[in-house]
Amino acid sequence: MRDPRITPSNGRVAHSSLKGQVNAEKYSDGRRMMIQQPMANITMAPRGARASQLLFGETFLVLESYDGFSFGQAERDGQVGYVLSGALGAPEAPTHWVAAPATHLYPKPDVKSPPDVSVYFGSQVRAVEETENHIRIHTGHFIPRPHVQPIKARFSDVVGVADYFLGSPYLWGGNSRWGIDCSGLVQMALLACGMDCPRDSDQQMVLGREVQDGEPLQRGDLVFWKGHVGFLANQDMLLHANATHMAVAYEPFEEAVARIAAKGEGPVVSKRRLG
Repeated sequence: MRDPRITPSNGRVAHSSLKGQVNAEKYSDGRRMMIQQPMANITMAPRGARASQLLFGETFLVLESYDGFSFGQAERDGQVGYVLSGALGAPEAPTHWVAAPATHLYPKPDVKSPPDVSVYFGSQVRAVEETENHIRIHTGHFIPRPHVQPIKARFSDVVGVADYFLGSPYLWGGNSRWGIDCSGLVQMALLACGMDCPRDSDQQMVLGREVQDGEPLQRGDLVFWKGHVGFLANQDMLLHANATHMAVAYEPFEEAVARIAAKGEGPVVSKRRLG
């Protein structure tokens, strides 16, 4: 059975690659569009519940648009859903990505000038001019150079990246410093380190390999509960986005295990080591 979260079909339209495999009124190759605001929700239905978010500069393959919403699939992870059509614009070829928790878009290369808007870690931009202290991007705004990295640059420590989000408010389906959930935190950290990662915790449970019983845990291991995931910062400390702290927080691992069990949410179901 196909996972509807990553199957680009809604009954009315499906991606052309699914012709003969799923029923739809029409099939489409889609049109690549780009998020042109700080973030945009991907919802399961128009005006429905948030499933994920896309960030400034990320791409979304639009299969159909109607009533102010576009249905399609995120390029980042294959997430299917609906995005406000007004959040989408013509795609740009990115040259850099935002590697700070957040940054400001300034109307001129002066940090004392009032910024127009903020964008978040993982956002993608096209540089059209570079100065000693800033880059000017495709919108005409300026970003401080220390806040961006070349598009192919990657980090090496997933826990170090996740720590960038420390204190970020918990937000179901969130993917940014503005708000993030447990699997969003894992996804953003892994992507920043050059590792492909699906969106939801049950999908992420195939990453790496299972840590065997009796094998010492180590920094960067993923720990899964039913519907929850976090990073081990070391053998004794968990880093995770959770609805108890309502934030990205460190928590002693054994205390988290006991707390989650006491709430009736079950035991640890998997421990995975990334390659």
